[in-house]
Amino acid sequence: MSAWMELPSGRRIRGRGLRERGEPVPPPQFGLYLLGKPPPPFAWESTWVRWPDFWLPTDREAAAAAFAAAWRRAEHEAVEVACGGGRGRTGTALACIAILDGVPAQEAVAYVRRHYYHGAVETPWQKRYVREFSSPS
Repeated sequence: MSAWMELPSGRRIRGRGLRERGEPVPPPQFGLYLLGKPPPPFAWESTWVRWPDFWLPTDREAAAAAFAAAWRRAEHEAVEVACGGGRGRTGTALACIAILDGVPAQEAVAYVRRHYYHGAVETPWQKRYVREFSSPS
């Protein structure tokens, strides 16, 4: 799955599943990859957050910093957030980024499900992570 999500500020971020074949069109200028192991090399700048499938990031501070970087860069750059399937981890990260953009934490999962993918944020602990998310200092 691959889709662009527009944030309330007008920033746009593409969510994508890396199991899809082929390069994204257009290619991003920056990618945030949420995987249990390092991603393959990309032709664009990227950050990897260790995040096992169906779980939560192993380093929550690093994840929050990566979300903030993606949000800042999306103001002027093409940014993508991706995991294996583009739903659970990607949806969770997009919900946290939406919070950084001003969406209330209690509404962030619903926002991402409305504006990105109806099945985003797959597990109860991912939903709780979003509700409890706060931006990095």
